Amino acid sequence: MDYIHNVLTPPQLLRIGTSCLNDILHRLRSNSIESPKANAEFDIDRENGFLPAYPLQRLPLAFEFWERALDEASDVLGLGDDISEEALERRAGGEAWRQRIREGPLIPTHTIESDNRVLQRAHHVLAFLTHYYVHSTPPTEDGAPFVIPKTLAIPFTRISKLLGIAPILTYADTVLWNAYPINPGLPMTLDNMRFQHVFSGTDDEEEFYRTSASVELRGVELLQIIEEFHNLPNVTDNTAIWKIARDLQRVTSLIGELSDITQSVRAGCDPHVFHWRIRPWFNGSDAGGPSSPGWIYDGVDSSDRLDLSGPSGGQSTTVHTLDIWLDIDHKLSQKRHPAPSDENKRADHGFMERMRRYMPGQHRSYLEYLQNAPRSLRELARQSPALREPYNAAVMALKKFRDYHIRIACLYIVTMSKTARYSCPVIASIMKEQQKASATGPSTQMSKSDLLKRWEEYVDKIHYSERYCDDHFEYRHVILPKPLLKLVPKHYFNPDDQSTLRLLTEKEWRSIGITQSLGWVHYEVHTPEPHVLLFRRELNFQQQLAPDGRPTGQLNRNAGRK
Repeated sequence: MDYIHNVLTPPQLLRIGTSCLNDILHRLRSNSIESPKANAEFDIDRENGFLPAYPLQRLPLAFEFWERALDEASDVLGLGDDISEEALERRAGGEAWRQRIREGPLIPTHTIESDNRVLQRAHHVLAFLTHYYVHSTPPTEDGAPFVIPKTLAIPFTRISKLLGIAPILTYADTVLWNAYPINPGLPMTLDNMRFQHVFSGTDDEEEFYRTSASVELRGVELLQIIEEFHNLPNVTDNTAIWKIARDLQRVTSLIGELSDITQSVRAGCDPHVFHWRIRPWFNGSDAGGPSSPGWIYDGVDSSDRLDLSGPSGGQSTTVHTLDIWLDIDHKLSQKRHPAPSDENKRADHGFMERMRRYMPGQHRSYLEYLQNAPRSLRELARQSPALREPYNAAVMALKKFRDYHIRIACLYIVTMSKTARYSCPVIASIMKEQQKASATGPSTQMSKSDLLKRWEEYVDKIHYSERYCDDHFEYRHVILPKPLLKLVPKHYFNPDDQSTLRLLTEKEWRSIGITQSLGWVHYEVHTPEPHVLLFRRELNFQQQLAPDGRPTGQLNRNAGRK
């Protein structure tokens, strides 16, 4: 063997020595930095993410007073400003329920203060009770603050402090701690998930929660990618750069899926129903604006300083996680290129920070951990040309997600706020017919306000059946109160049989007062019972939605009469 030719040259020895020295320095730096934390330390489940792995569906027996009150609430309470005949008839029962809350026991919480899952259930129950109590109360004009009774206020604020969350209804209460598996033996999936409490009793509200839960479940993979990123031994070699680039491409795809999920809410939750029948229950102390009297928590010191704004999608820790990992600067505190637009400069730069105060404390700690992590993805992308394109693509995908979310928010809140709570083209049609009748001679007429009041009473009594399916469609029938059928305009009836409705378009059946999510088609009429309308929708309707939430294809509208 030629030993002379195997002796390393001085330059080779220098390169090897330099490499060893760099490795030693890297190990020394790594030892001086706190080791990465596992997601489980922040109450993040590997399969469910921020959704609890084993949600509790009932509190211990000592707290049965709260649970029973919540069980009763949906049966005896309605929105306090509802003046329909049915709502007025329920007011006595509603006041009796609120009186029981005021006079109920002040239950001590020390027995559950070491169990995080029980505390979460207690917060969920007390949040729903508080909002039921406030929003079922008929409005007054005295201008005084609304007082939350100490039987709710004291334990609610105590439990909230232990959880590190605001003492108000939050995103966690309506979504994270409200979901439970239909079959406890199977994993939590959209097909194996229900929501225990809904204020309005509508399918629309449950579908609204389901959309948010779908975002959380889809975000589980994102949480795993971020955990792996922080656990990489180094991020400078080619293998690590290649993995990070691949993961960024996957994150871009995941964000696109979140955008699709967010827009799919229109398939299950009608904007008008959300704005007028669901959203009022969510309102917090400041919903009436800065000049409103707000709420006072009886027996709680400095309750005027509490965070009491109510739930919002902006309280989703999944979305904040994306912001922090991609280093999105909502406060515009860092110098960036290109510079923020004038529109961005005028935005509420503190909104996202405020929303974190409504998150569970452990989830907020996770965000703080990410924010203080020594490894910056943005800086790494700046230093590594191979990462710039996938990083920029992920940021652009997140921008599109926010744009879609803003459009949905504008539709469900801004646009719907300009509509009438009980808009009814049917009333307009009746008024026209009355005007024609009065032109030909004396007639008995009702004022528009009387007609509207009567129509509202009938609409509240519309019955929606449970859904049933075959291999291609899901079906339901809608039963109109017979007096309501008499208010329907004549041109909605079959010209060959004026006692039977013809097939109605979506705009027509919505104008009667029927509220359903997108995709339902009035496909058949039943002559013996003209007040029964038969509807169907394709089973895979949600998968047919375009990015803007509209159907991409046409349903089979072949219809007939029995």
